[in-house]
Amino acid sequence: MKIKKLFLGLVAAVALPVAAQSELPLIPLPAHVETGDGVFHFQKKTVTAVDAYPGDSLQWVLDQFGEKFTQASGYKLVKGKAKKAALRLQLDPSLPAEGYKLDVKEKQVVVTASRPVGFFYALQTLQQLLPSRAVLAGTVENEATEWTLPVVSIADEPRFGWRGFMLDEGRHFYGKEEIMKILDVMAAYKLNRFHWHLTEDQGWRIEIKKYPKLTEVGAWRNSKVLGWGDVKPDGQRYGGFYTQDDAREIVKYARDRFIEIVPEVDIPGHSQAAVAAYPEFLSCDPQNPHEVWLWQGVSADVINVSHPQAVQFAKDVIDELTDIFPFGYLHLGGDECPTSKWEQNADCQQLLKQIGSQNYRDLQINFYRQLQDHIARKPAAQQRRLIFWNEVLHGNTAPLGKDITIMAWVGADGAARDAAQRGLTTILSPQIPYYINRRQSTLETEPRSQGHGTETVEVVYNYVPMKDIPADLQPRYMGVQANFWTEWVEDAQTVQYLTFPRLAAVAEAGWTPQSLRKYPNFLQRLQAESDYYEKKGVDYGKHVFK
Repeated sequence: MKIKKLFLGLVAAVALPVAAQSELPLIPLPAHVETGDGVFHFQKKTVTAVDAYPGDSLQWVLDQFGEKFTQASGYKLVKGKAKKAALRLQLDPSLPAEGYKLDVKEKQVVVTASRPVGFFYALQTLQQLLPSRAVLAGTVENEATEWTLPVVSIADEPRFGWRGFMLDEGRHFYGKEEIMKILDVMAAYKLNRFHWHLTEDQGWRIEIKKYPKLTEVGAWRNSKVLGWGDVKPDGQRYGGFYTQDDAREIVKYARDRFIEIVPEVDIPGHSQAAVAAYPEFLSCDPQNPHEVWLWQGVSADVINVSHPQAVQFAKDVIDELTDIFPFGYLHLGGDECPTSKWEQNADCQQLLKQIGSQNYRDLQINFYRQLQDHIARKPAAQQRRLIFWNEVLHGNTAPLGKDITIMAWVGADGAARDAAQRGLTTILSPQIPYYINRRQSTLETEPRSQGHGTETVEVVYNYVPMKDIPADLQPRYMGVQANFWTEWVEDAQTVQYLTFPRLAAVAEAGWTPQSLRKYPNFLQRLQAESDYYEKKGVDYGKHVFK
């Protein structure tokens, strides 16, 4: 799409009645939009003013936007007095933490919020209203001749507090630059949680200084492709990991975009890479050989939860993760954990008797309880709430109390409701259709991946979170999350192709009131995103663009 054409379309849109307000190319769609006549013109030097805030963080938010705006347009934002400011950021403590108001008039733009994050989201919306997506993409625009905004009044806040995306790097490793690119697009769509799946049977991707073999051994395997059916391991030496310095750099990058990172170390199942690194105390059968797994599916080689050193290992890993990731949540997995090796291990059999159970699944809950107690003894600033996949509901979760969060994926609607009825908080992440690693169309051009092409953009968009949930349970629903599992996806370009634009559909489910969500209208607004993706340099599913 040519920029001049897009600009003319925006100018035409400002004259539309309120009934057609959502034709402005905004994703996610704001809660309330009123369009007017006319446009605001940025000047070569546009005067700005910002209300005082501790740490000058509001000025910092504006400066970040100003750098991108100048890079794209050559125009500058200069500081001035409030009375003369053409772009004004003003505080209103009554607004929700992530909420904002954006009022564009012909002579002035006023952004109102109560927190820096609200101003940040307002400026994401403002960037989508510009005649080029170059500012949003962080690139130079050579075609646009005027930098304008349509006259519009927006009052906005998110439907859910948790709006997430998960990327699995345990199976395949993509690297720092690719993660940062994903974080940029997440920020543009007002997503605020990056769930980073860092460990698997097939690889351990985060440096733990107390256990160097986790990355010396566990981060590498003897096949790039993962075996499944007719696909056999290829014998190629493959792997990679993030140093703690790498992770801290990514943490800062995310924080600058108001995204919290939720690290996941999946234990005690999905842990063959860790077991291969330290079989002497993590394995249920250390006398046998162990290697980082070369196959898809679920390995039975789980952590020996009866071994004191294995419990201490998990505590030590949590300690280092807590130091790297200064956010409120830690994900410990808990899904698809076979119990067969525990059933054959004398120490595990004895531990099961000691805790007074005949259900081997309760060994997993007992393991988590010890880790939970360890976290509870930390100073308040180092404590973390634990998240688990909904399989943990199959055991007796009572020992874990109500202070855990269930991420519902398999039978998601029923599992989430079960968790909420138990008094637990929950996040909706339904395998169908929010596993956006699955094929998104039946076209022959689709890359190799899971599924049959039935998880289309439309199907993803039309999922209704929290449908028919009683009012008394709704406060337990924290939000929504899309997941990307990488068994079949060896390269970052395919991750991008399958992720976009479906992640935009999930973002709108997390932000926009359900009553305003209509797929035909979303598809119309989506058309402007091809310009953004092209400028950002990310691949995407082009079949939904006209």
